Amino acid sequence: MFTQVLNIPMKNALAIILIFFILDIGGYPTTASAHQPKIVETKDIVITNPEISKAYYGLLSGEPHIYTISAIEDFDLYVNVLVPDIEGQKKAVLADISRDGKSIAVLDANDKEWTKFFEPFGQSTYWKGPEYRARAEADEYTIRVWSTENNIKYSLAIGEIEAFDGKAGVNALLLIPDLKRHFFNQSPISFIFSPLGWGYIFVMYVFAFTVGIIYRAILKKVAKGSLRGVHKNIGKSDRIIRLVISVGLIVWAITTSWSPILLFFSGIALFEAIYSWCGFYAALGKNTCPVN
Repeated sequence: MFTQVLNIPMKNALAIILIFFILDIGGYPTTASAHQPKIVETKDIVITNPEISKAYYGLLSGEPHIYTISAIEDFDLYVNVLVPDIEGQKKAVLADISRDGKSIAVLDANDKEWTKFFEPFGQSTYWKGPEYRARAEADEYTIRVWSTENNIKYSLAIGEIEAFDGKAGVNALLLIPDLKRHFFNQSPISFIFSPLGWGYIFVMYVFAFTVGIIYRAILKKVAKGSLRGVHKNIGKSDRIIRLVISVGLIVWAITTSWSPILLFFSGIALFEAIYSWCGFYAALGKNTCPVN
C-alpha cells in the first residue's frame, strides 16, 4: 500500500492560509474534479459525509474492497470508478452498490466506454469509467469494489460537493506527492504545475522570509553595536553558497515528498542570499561581509 508522509506540527495553520490564498484569492476553479484524496489501507472502509467529494485510492489484489455508508437522512449518492492512465493498467474494475444487502446498481467496466480525464488539482490523468448518481434514502449502503485481475489500481470517487478546509488541504498536500510516485508512477515534480503546488511553495517562502525579517530586526535592536546586530554579515561567496543550498533544497523537496521543512529552509537560504545576512552567523557573532 501507499505510505503517508510524516505530519509536520505547523502545517495546519499554514494550510488554512494556503487553501484560502489559492481557492479564494488565486481564483482556483471549484469543480467536482477536486476530490479529497484518501488512501485505502484496509479492505473495509467506512465513508462519512457521503455527499462530500472524496477520492479513495486502492490496489486490488484478490480480495474486494467494501465501502460502507450508514445514512441517518436522505442524501445524494454519487459513485464513479476511475483508473490511472499509466502503462499496463487495465480497466477491469467493477463496483456493486447495495442497499440493506440488496443490489441496486452494478458499475461494470464493460458497460461503458472509458474516457480520458485530466484532473488539474493533482495534475494527474485518469481513465474515467462507469458512474452512478441518485437520491438515496436514509439506510445502510455498501459499495463492493473488485476485479477479475490482480494488482489493479483504482480510484473510487464518492460525492460531488467540494469541501476543503485546512485539515483537508493539509491531507491533500501530504498525499498527492505520494500518489504521484506509487499510484501514477510519476515524479512528484509535476505537482508544481498545480495551483496548489506552486501556491504551497509561495506560502512557505513568504513564511520563511517573514521569519527571517523578524529575527533580523530583533537582533538588530537587541544587539545594536555588536557583530550580532550588523545589517549584513555574509560576503559574496557565502551568498552564492546559500543560493545553491536554496535551489538544492527546493529541487529535493519537489522531486520527493514536498516536505514543508525542506521548502521552508529553502526559503530561509534564499532570504539569506538576498539580504546578505545569516541568522546562524548572527547568533555566533560571525561576519564574513567586507562592508556592513
